[in-house]
Amino acid sequence: MNSRAIIVNVLRFVALAALQAFLLKNVVLYNLSVPYPYILFILLLPFETPNVLLFLLAFVMGITIDAFYDTPGLHAAACVLLAFVRIQFIGITVQKDGFDNEPEPTLSVMGFRWFFTYALVLTLIHHFFLFNLEVFRFSEIQYTLTRFILSSVFTVFLMLISGLLFFRKRERK
Repeated sequence: MNSRAIIVNVLRFVALAALQAFLLKNVVLYNLSVPYPYILFILLLPFETPNVLLFLLAFVMGITIDAFYDTPGLHAAACVLLAFVRIQFIGITVQKDGFDNEPEPTLSVMGFRWFFTYALVLTLIHHFFLFNLEVFRFSEIQYTLTRFILSSVFTVFLMLISGLLFFRKRERK
């Protein structure tokens, strides 16, 4: 990772953590849908990020959000799981030879269809684990599943909007 990528990712970490902690913490739609776009930090890390560093960064992002939400370890655990699933998903869907041409899994680099699938699958897994860990009882399974689905849709929507706003179109050669 070059110094520009490090600076971009540090700024992305700070911006997404601050956005989540100070603005989106109080955004709840009908007590069912809560956006968690801070996971975009983990999703957008470059392909060549070593797995140990990926897990460490995921844990640090999760524990940072936990500090603001007063949830001891819930977001950290969900983020570490997200990092693990990210490794598996990228290993299955991206050719190993293409890392030089495609340095990070952004909307502009990978295309809408791949990024939408990537963001949706990983968000669904993250949110399912997070909400089930938060409630941790079967008596509220319907409420938990409703929150999980609506929050996932809301989060992916915000990710796609940010991807369309902040990432430029790939230049064709």
